[in-house]
Amino acid sequence: MGDDPEGLDADIAAYYEGGREQQRLSTISRFEFIRTQELLRRFLPSPPARLLDVGGGAGGHALPLMAAGYAVHLVDPVGLHVEQARAAGVAHASVGDARSLRLGDDSFDAVLLLGPLYHLTDRRDRIAALAEARRVVRPGGAVIVAVISRFASLFSGLVERFLDDATFEAIVDVDLGRGLHVNPDRRPGWFTTAYFHHPSEIPAELDEAGLEPRDVIAVEGAASVLADIDFWFDDDVRRERLLRLVRATEAEPSILGVSSHIVVVGRRH
Repeated sequence: MGDDPEGLDADIAAYYEGGREQQRLSTISRFEFIRTQELLRRFLPSPPARLLDVGGGAGGHALPLMAAGYAVHLVDPVGLHVEQARAAGVAHASVGDARSLRLGDDSFDAVLLLGPLYHLTDRRDRIAALAEARRVVRPGGAVIVAVISRFASLFSGLVERFLDDATFEAIVDVDLGRGLHVNPDRRPGWFTTAYFHHPSEIPAELDEAGLEPRDVIAVEGAASVLADIDFWFDDDVRRERLLRLVRATEAEPSILGVSSHIVVVGRRH
């Protein structure tokens, strides 16, 4: 989009300008959505707290939080996402860069970074985004961060059989070695340029940015390896059984790397 901040990687911009993010959380990523919302309600202050949703996309998380009584300001680097969020009812939505927020100090009760760290492949940029979140949150406020696991493409390749393709195998080798995920041919389903975190490195990044890392939680946990999530979600009993067991193991260190997404809760010192 023409009004996107400078520096947004061309492959990332092209990936999101296709519009795929608008329905993702309600379709192929609905387990991620349900678990993330569950964790947000657990760690956020009570409504009507002021929340900043950085990298909030088309409003997938902002809208249910607003419905629960929160005041949400959404910032995203992709103009299309901001347009979609506004059309859906997020009145306070603007184009912006997580590394340089045009917002005042101590102006929010909590900050969400549920996407920006995926696409900041340089560690210095991730620290800058975390430091900006610290700056705009009030003292003692929560900064809730989501990252993708270093091993996400390995498990995806096994479950969806992408590893049968030598090109995907090469992508996984780089992911595992450096955490840098690149999809040079823009193959559908193989995501776009991203950084995949090893679970052990996340707290150190928050700490360097001046945030106290408190909780490190697997979002999908062992359910990330399920080939057919609909089997579990289309039956109320099976669904609750799955959710209960994922909750029971969400902080188990040996499970963190299996989970496609990991949430870290930090507090401003």
